[in-house]
Amino acid sequence: MAGYTSDVAKSHKKFTTALNRAKTRQACINAYWKHKKEHENILKKHLKEELAEVNKKKAKIPYR
Repeated sequence: MAGYTSDVAKSHKKFTTALNRAKTRQACINAYWKHKKEHENILKKHLKEELAEVNKKKAKIPYR
């Protein structure tokens, strides 16, 4: 499993490359939307993993 930061860095590198390669306005917008969707998926996965950690820790703490 790669880390969140490295996944984001890879995503931004791909976005930058696509943006530099774009020859039309539409290609720029398409690169942005693709990057945005990828970024949202990475964040969603990251937050899910963090919530799992919290729940695991929380399960070990007894109720008062």
